[in-house]
Amino acid sequence: MTVETPDLGYKPKGLFIGGEWVAAQSGEAITTINPSNGDVLGEVPLASEGDVDKAVAAAKAAFPAWAALPMTERAQYLIRLADAIDEHAEHLALMDAVDSGNAYSGMLGDMKWTSDTYRYFAGLVLEIKGETLSREPGHLNITLRQPYGVVAKINPFNHPFRFCAEKAASALAAGNTVVIKGPEQAPLSSLKLGELCEKIFPPGVVNIVTGDGKTGSAMVRHKDVPRIGFVGSADTGRIIAREAADGLKEVTLELGGKNPIVIFPDADPKKAAAQTIKSMNMNRQGQSCSSTSRVLVHESLHDEVVKELVKAAAAIPIGFPWLEGAEMGPIVSQQQYDRVMSYIGYGSEDGAKLLTGGGAPESDEFKKGFFVAPTVFDGVTPDMRIGVDEIFGPVMSVLTWSDYDEMIDIANGVMYGLTASIITDDFRTAMRAAEEIEAGYVWINSSGRYLGAPYGGWKQSGLGKEETFEELLSYTRVKNINMRW
Repeated sequence: MTVETPDLGYKPKGLFIGGEWVAAQSGEAITTINPSNGDVLGEVPLASEGDVDKAVAAAKAAFPAWAALPMTERAQYLIRLADAIDEHAEHLALMDAVDSGNAYSGMLGDMKWTSDTYRYFAGLVLEIKGETLSREPGHLNITLRQPYGVVAKINPFNHPFRFCAEKAASALAAGNTVVIKGPEQAPLSSLKLGELCEKIFPPGVVNIVTGDGKTGSAMVRHKDVPRIGFVGSADTGRIIAREAADGLKEVTLELGGKNPIVIFPDADPKKAAAQTIKSMNMNRQGQSCSSTSRVLVHESLHDEVVKELVKAAAAIPIGFPWLEGAEMGPIVSQQQYDRVMSYIGYGSEDGAKLLTGGGAPESDEFKKGFFVAPTVFDGVTPDMRIGVDEIFGPVMSVLTWSDYDEMIDIANGVMYGLTASIITDDFRTAMRAAEEIEAGYVWINSSGRYLGAPYGGWKQSGLGKEETFEELLSYTRVKNINMRW
């Protein structure tokens, strides 16, 4: 059966800079494809350092007027964008499903999360407050919170529209202007965001470029960009931190994870397996920083949990992500597909036992795409590559433990510390493990993100917190004023 790529009814207009659509100075472009079948979806401009200069200049010129707006007036712009996202949600979700390979249902959820985020930060703007510190007669000592100026936002492919839009919300609410770089692998919806912003924001407040790593580097190194937000791999995060260090720039980094899900002896094996699948984010093929890919199961439940896990993994409906019923699509690109397949090879080489998956689904209709079936390895040890490295794919590694302290050592034995999940009905056990596991975000018998709850990693999973009031304040600088009369 041949499944045709849907007509997205969209052709990129160029780079969105200063409220206008402009061509890349080099004339070069990036070709974006449908990872389900290799069909070419279009070309987007490859922004060079000169294009970044132009975008930053536009944002810098727009900053004074934007920062001077009354906070409640600025909030109304954010609400208008939230309304526009809701209005175009179905089309945006389809664009991301086709361009990134993520399931349409999940991308539709991304649109709801994004519009909710804009309304959330719009409602918080009046809480950007200073303090009164003076304790001496004849003196007044106060603090002000003021925006940085131009903020650079660099985003990954696993939530193409959501991250490009959502991650700018707090910066804009705080009075900054932004230059956003869309993901190289799935860039279409980031430029569509520009079309929405074109009708809402004053020129230069929001600028959007597409490009590669050199484009992002130019943004980070630019002398007029004092504040940077990045979501992506730990390797790239370290590069950004080094480049930003020369300018002593403030940086927020949401980086990778090799996250544990710990299954205690009192857990129900079937429910534990279902929660493991859910927290792997298979509607994005496991391409999620928060995916709990290390399954730490107590030895007393090992056989039952593994049996249920294999059954649940094999039952996930794989298909073309824009079609109803498909819960899992293809890996986003050839490069990422090759990475996932190489790690599946490493698992077998290092002595782990492949229980299910390990390659493309058998159906001929998937042969042109980058499909990888849900994969489960058993007998994984903490020194194996699949037990240590972030794969960013639908690969789960089962590690067995018998002693609590041994489990904590395994859970904390990687360089990452983004999320963790705990499955138990024992309150004391759950809270003890939640305190001792080194992660910034911990679930107990659940998964998912909650707007207003601080999200961010420990160790090499990042710097700073997002999705909360703390994020809003992080896009302001504190100034102290001491007056004597």
